[in-house]
Formats: sequence, structure tokens, C-alpha cells
Amino acid sequence: MEDKLMLMIPGPTPVPEQVLSAMAKHPFGHRSGEFSSIMAEVNQNLKWLHQTENEVLTLTASGTGAMEAAIINFLSPGDRVLVGSNGKFGARWVELSEAFGLEVETIAADWGKPLDTEQFQQQLVADTEKKIKAVIVTHSETSTGVLNDLETINRYVKDHGEALIIVDAVTSLGAINLPIDTWGLDVVASGSQKGYMIPPGLGFVVVSPKAWQAYQTAKIPRFYLDLGAYKKASAKNSNPFTPPVNLVVALQVALRMMQAEGLDGIFSRHQRLSKATREAVKALGLPLLAPDHAASTAVTAVAPVSVESDQIRAVIKKRFDIALAGGQDHLKGKIFRIGHLGFVSERDILSTISSLEAVLQELGEDSFTPGAGVTAASRVFAQS
Repeated sequence: MEDKLMLMIPGPTPVPEQVLSAMAKHPFGHRSGEFSSIMAEVNQNLKWLHQTENEVLTLTASGTGAMEAAIINFLSPGDRVLVGSNGKFGARWVELSEAFGLEVETIAADWGKPLDTEQFQQQLVADTEKKIKAVIVTHSETSTGVLNDLETINRYVKDHGEALIIVDAVTSLGAINLPIDTWGLDVVASGSQKGYMIPPGLGFVVVSPKAWQAYQTAKIPRFYLDLGAYKKASAKNSNPFTPPVNLVVALQVALRMMQAEGLDGIFSRHQRLSKATREAVKALGLPLLAPDHAASTAVTAVAPVSVESDQIRAVIKKRFDIALAGGQDHLKGKIFRIGHLGFVSERDILSTISSLEAVLQELGEDSFTPGAGVTAASRVFAQS
């Protein structure tokens, strides 16, 4: 049946009907008073969502564009940085940093394992000459479903005193509590197609006063992603370049929906969906890649043994029109990922798990009791 696709991937995520309707409106001038009025509301609500009084700058870019902006605006060639790498997007930070001539020291962990916070502490304490200019961390590692202990790492960065903390919050912003001002995070990057509940195309960067001081002396060339230009335009509720007007209108509606649910409601819903998904997968006898204590509430990675993950994905897509994500790089063909962030409800989880059960049985997997997954998920929902 056409138009029944259910996106259960970690991005793009499902888009609410009223957000889609807002996008369908005829575009209007981005230098008009109408757009400025919308942008003023969006800017204020972005601060609410990010739990910050600092600027939240809106870029016409993907999450990777926001990540690049987070590097080129605050660092200089030759600067020493510590980069946490335990998945695809931690590795991307390494690639980005090296591309701009930074001196990269990688703190790595196996994919599926959280970063060792004590390694960051050891390196930062040993840096008595204060040569480390930034610590770069992926909060929720989308490729593996691991949630890194950003709060502890950030505390060690604060003890260092000089280094900035730069954060990839692409799949955590809007899904996981991230109190930017309370923690004193310096640069936080995210993307619209995740917890924001709108299509791809917008990137967001939060910048602290300390980071703006670093901006004054940063020497990596920049133009389109020069955040100083965005800050100046943002003060006038505008944009230095042509923004995707319809996406901004969509964002206005999505942020209103998020405010109606409230931050506590948003975070508790994601925790509930994550727990239900994980308990259901365990009940089906399927191994989870990330441990419970370091599980992202945005995405769950599953590592089946007796059935090929790509076969599961293909059959569930063909039979039930449900899209699951595959593994990346060396995990390709070894895992599948269930996204449960953004505009996702309990019904979506139950539909996905019941469809997964049917697919496993169709593929000859008989090591679980039929209905076990749905029962486990339902039990979590009943207790919430």
C-alpha cells in the first residue's frame, strides 16, 4: 500500500501532519517582516529547547555542517584537541579536525562501548601547559546507540579551565536532557531531522561567551559558516544568507508542539520508548549492542546472531513497510537500528516490535515465545 511507510530510523524521523501542512504554504520573502516575526519566536523557543540563554544559531546545513562550524569558528591550525571516538560520528569528528589541520589526540573505545571518562581526565590533568584547546565529544552515538557520559567529561574539562567543550548533540537534542547552561557547555551542534521533528536541512549551533572569546583569535578560514555573521543577523531575527523559509515555518510549528508537551514530558517519553524497545528485543532473544547503563534514548542497536540483520530489514520493509536502519562501516550487515526519537509514540513501538516478531518467525527464528516482545514492551508502558 502506498504512503504507509513508517520511519523507525534515527533520522530522518517522522514529521507531524501539522508540520507538513505548514511546510506546504507558499514561500515568502526571507527579508520580510513576516519572516522576522517568525524567526523571533523560533529563536526564543530554540533557547527554551536547548535550556540556554546563549545564542542558538540556525544554519542552512546538515548536522555535519553544524559540526564543521563548531570547529572552524573557534580553533586554529595546529591547535591540540582531544576527540572521543567510539562510533561513526566520533570518527567523523576526527576526520573533520584533521582536515582543518588540528593536532588530534583520539580517545577511542570499541563501537558499542561508551567512552572511558577517566582517559579524558588523565589527559586533561597531564596538560599542565594548557595546550589542549578543545575536547570534542559525541553525546549520543547514532551509529551504535551508545550514550556517552558527557556530564562527567565536561566536569573534567571545566577542571582544566582553558579547553572548550564541543558537543555533537545531533541525536540527543530534543530526546535527552541536555542542560546546556547548567553544565556550561561551550559549543553544541545539532540537526533538524532528529528530535526537532522536521525534515533535514537546518543545523543548529549554541555558542557560549567563552567560545565567542575563542572566536576572536581563531584562524581557520570561514565564510558561509562564519558564526559571527549568524550572530549579527540573529540579533535582528534574520539570517546572513537565504534560509529555507518553509523549513523555518515548519520549525515554528514543531517547537510549539514540543512546548505543549514540555521538556519533562519529552524526555520521559523518550526514556519510556527506549526502555520498552530494549526490553522487547531482550524478550525476543536478540543481543543488544550497547549496554543498559550507556543506552541512548534515541536509538537502539540490535546485533542478531542466527538471522542476518539486513535480511530482517529487507523483510520488515517489504512485508510491513517499516524502515529500520542498518549498521555502518565495519558493523554493516551485523546490526540493525531502531530509531525512537522525535515524533514517535508507544503505538509505533508496539507496531514495530509485533512486525519484528512476525519477520523473525518468517525467517525461521523460533527461540522465543510468540508475543514475548510485545508483552515486554507493553509491560514497560503499563508501569510508566
